[in-house]
Amino acid sequence: MSWKKLVKFYFDNNMYDKKDVAAFVNKGSITPDDYADITGETYIAPQASTN
Repeated sequence: MSWKKLVKFYFDNNMYDKKDVAAFVNKGSITPDDYADITGETYIAPQASTN
């Protein structure tokens, strides 16, 4: 099973929320397009700290 299918299963069954799905994008397990397919929303990357 692919990461996308696994994450989608958990999201669809209310075991993951959008923040959880975004964590998989941040780790590179799924793409921003996958995030959009799973959640129905555009992925917005976190802003880098300027400190």
